[in-house]
Amino acid sequence: MACIDLETLKAFSVSLLAAGGFPSPRAKEVADLLVWANARGMDSHGVLRIPRYIEMVEEGVIVPDAQPEIIHRAGAIAIQESGRAPGATAMCAAMDEAVAIAGTHGIGWCSARNITHAGAIGYYAMRAALAGHVGIVMTASGPLMAYHGAAVASVSTNPLAIAAPVGFGDPIILDMSTSNVALGKIMAARDAGTPVPEGWGIDKDGQATTNAAEVATLLPLGGPKGSGLSFMIEVLASLLCANAIIAPALRGGEAGRMNGIALALNIAAFGSRAGFEEDLRQLASTIRALPPASGVDAILMPGERGFRTEADRALRGIPLARGTCKRLASLADRFGIARPAALRADL
Repeated sequence: MACIDLETLKAFSVSLLAAGGFPSPRAKEVADLLVWANARGMDSHGVLRIPRYIEMVEEGVIVPDAQPEIIHRAGAIAIQESGRAPGATAMCAAMDEAVAIAGTHGIGWCSARNITHAGAIGYYAMRAALAGHVGIVMTASGPLMAYHGAAVASVSTNPLAIAAPVGFGDPIILDMSTSNVALGKIMAARDAGTPVPEGWGIDKDGQATTNAAEVATLLPLGGPKGSGLSFMIEVLASLLCANAIIAPALRGGEAGRMNGIALALNIAAFGSRAGFEEDLRQLASTIRALPPASGVDAILMPGERGFRTEADRALRGIPLARGTCKRLASLADRFGIARPAALRADL
């Protein structure tokens, strides 16, 4: 593995994305998102995505200069046509719209149609929390995960993130997939050449496998619970904005579409923001103070491990798997971009 300084990695990522067709402001938006994920230990959603994002631009899947546009408003609800803009661009715009609406109505809901891969969606929920709101984000995409009882990809890994501010402390942030594991973790295991645990996925024949290279379909979290949640996120994120994904894809129609939801709750509209934040601190401290289970050093809140990892990697740098390093170095050579020192060795 290579270890790269956070700011160096971000600058390198911006250069790669810009050379790959992303306009300069969009390249920075995407790089900020990806490096944020790496910094928090979510390497499956980090810079290993850059080569594929550039391929998606070349294939016309991502339209890097598309401008998200609000096409419908009704009270606290807005619908944004994203035009296959980069996921970071589309979902940041959607959350900013939701926060603005919540300032007037107390709650803001922005459905974002036709986004592209949105990465670690906790990033957008955190955007709302930093503005003093509770943020809720969901995204929907094509079949990647088996519906409980099915042997083939039937629904997606539709993720869910919720973030809430805690005054002067770090926000509480839940960021989860409806599958046992995100597809990016399979990708990361392939890059690292390591096996994956049982229960993560099945092969093309519907059989369980621990070989990351053989995983064709992911498995749902908690069986019917995960697949049922994914199904309902498709209802909320796709059907409500008249942009269905799963049924058309399963019937052989257009594949590759994605939608998102950004929801902001203005805490002040419910009562005292300071009171809410104090209650949340009390809830967290009470849970942390419980007797830990055998083998557990500390009871952590949702997102707390990520904040600890972020602080550590800000000092020590961000580790990248050898496979990721090779692919980023290859891109740099293709575009004539100088590699960071950590990637100059023979890979």
